Amino acid sequence: MTTPRRLVLAAFAATLWAHGPASRAASAPQEPAAGAADPADASPATDRAEAYRRARALADVGRRMFADRSLSGSGTMSCASCHDPARGFSPPNALPAQLGGVRLDQQSFRAAPSLTYRQTTPRFTEHYHESDDDGDESVDAGPTGGLTWDGRVDGAGAQALIPLMSPVEMANPDRADLSRRIEAAYGAELRAALGPAMPQSALEAGAKALQAYQQTPEEFFPYTSKYDAFLAGEVELSSQEKHGLELFNDEAKGNCASCHFSVSPLIGVRPNFSDFGFIALGLPRNMKIPANADRKFFDLGLGGPERTDFKDNDEYCGLFKTPPLRNVALRQVFFHNGSARALREAVAFYVERDTKPEKWYPRRADGKVEKFDDLPPRCRANVNMDPPFGGKPGDPPALSEAEIDDVVAFLETLTDGYKPASRRASR
Repeated sequence: MTTPRRLVLAAFAATLWAHGPASRAASAPQEPAAGAADPADASPATDRAEAYRRARALADVGRRMFADRSLSGSGTMSCASCHDPARGFSPPNALPAQLGGVRLDQQSFRAAPSLTYRQTTPRFTEHYHESDDDGDESVDAGPTGGLTWDGRVDGAGAQALIPLMSPVEMANPDRADLSRRIEAAYGAELRAALGPAMPQSALEAGAKALQAYQQTPEEFFPYTSKYDAFLAGEVELSSQEKHGLELFNDEAKGNCASCHFSVSPLIGVRPNFSDFGFIALGLPRNMKIPANADRKFFDLGLGGPERTDFKDNDEYCGLFKTPPLRNVALRQVFFHNGSARALREAVAFYVERDTKPEKWYPRRADGKVEKFDDLPPRCRANVNMDPPFGGKPGDPPALSEAEIDDVVAFLETLTDGYKPASRRASR
């Protein structure tokens, strides 16, 4: 019997982030920020303290850069414009894709993802090999890891450069110009924080600072949700939330945990609710995205257009990264194309896609429902059919209306900032 993918990849994540939240100090990054001195190489305690001081200083520069609108071509847009800290670093509005460009009149064709709980994401690999119960590592789990919806970059610093230079996002004219502005505003602080690791380009240094900021636990992976309090034994879930968790894990019902694992992979390590893999959901085409007015245009995830190395591989056509579900209830649009505008609607799509296709897809001229209309015909065989998908039109869905509500209630327990009554009383 093959070990479930979610457990294997959860264990892999645990090796990347071996210290549980209970053992972490929330006031500082838990590993030196990119480019800072490694305290493991410093024997005196003073050197170790200096390394962490520099790491904190670098993260502080990154925090201010994250909110700095002057680092955009328009002068009015920052990283926080699309990744609102108050919403788990996800979009601040219900647009399917955010407006950007020099005049803020350009729109991408993908929803901005949340930036939280990405710290255990492995580097992208086309072939991630699982081990079965006998230790055989010949099982190929396929494409896994990387950041963005198509996994095309590794590391938050590399990811930050994408919107900074994109003509439909922050729209900086060229790297040299942006580097000069970063040097003028932050150069001295970057050199003080990075020391001998300071690169020649201030833009590269700025990317390191943005990466260091996204390594701060208290902001990007605090593990302070009700579910975390439940795992710590500090609170009980309500009967509805507990039933939602059961449905979430039930392979014949929600089956959500097949991609969004909910178990703790190791003692002291909390789940991030993603297997880091890629999947084709067969989402309906969102005609509120301007690019979709061109019927020849398709966003195919691993198959392009942003990523080009797999554009001729039909096996990967239409596959998108599985995002973490923590803080998902703070979002206002869901999926890579923003086609769902409420969390309940997103859950309902999973259970009704095949049993009520007329609710989600348009009809062709002949009156037939055109399922998977956001994928060209050659890619539609890649669409996932595991539960809760499947069934024929008219069949009962995998979850009832009440059960959908229960799953949503559980997902709402993944929102950070929860304070158990016992903890509140102690203040």
